[in-house]
This record gives sequence, structure tokens and C-alpha cells, in this order.
Amino acid sequence: MGVLWFTVWTVLVVGTVVGGFFLGRRLFRSGRALMTELERAQEVAERLEARTAELADTVAAANPVDPVNLDDVERARAKRAAAAEVMAQRAARRAARREATFRRWQSFSR
Repeated sequence: MGVLWFTVWTVLVVGTVVGGFFLGRRLFRSGRALMTELERAQEVAERLEARTAELADTVAAANPVDPVNLDDVERARAKRAAAAEVMAQRAARRAARREATFRRWQSFSR
């Protein structure tokens, strides 16, 4: 009877050690892969930050925003009128695109 229990416990201990080895190896490999992906993600984030800064500079250069001095009312009103004209032009282009799209959708249903 003692030999049977010794064999059972030996098998259990050896199985636990072998299972622990494989679990530890998998965790180690997963951790190493995680660190590699984190490094790659950090590089991508740095490139994204640089590209974002570059695009922000490009947009700022293309669309300079001048501060408006509210003490000079005529210049402020002229700037507001110019901005309103630009917004009206954009709204007209958007309305034309929507109308063309609507007409195209209607042509499919007829």
C-alpha cells in the first residue's frame, strides 16, 4: 500500500513540476512578445506624434489665424464678414453636393 501512495505522489509532483515548467515557459515567451509589441507601439506613437506636429504646422501655415483687435471695430467687422462669406461658400458647396447625391439616389429608384 505504501508503494502505491509513493507512486501516486511521485507522479503528481513530477506532473506538477513539468506543468509548472511549461506554464512558466509560456508566460516568459508571452511577456517577451508583449515587451516587443510595446516597444513597437512606442515607436509608432512617436512617429504619430511627429506626423501630427508636422500636419499641425502645415495647417497653421495654410490657414493663419490673425487675432482680432476688438478696439478696431471696422477691421473686426470686415474680418467677420469675410469669415461669413467663406462659411456661406462652404455651405453652398455642401448643399450642391447633397443635392447631386440626392438626385443620383433618386435615379437608382426610378
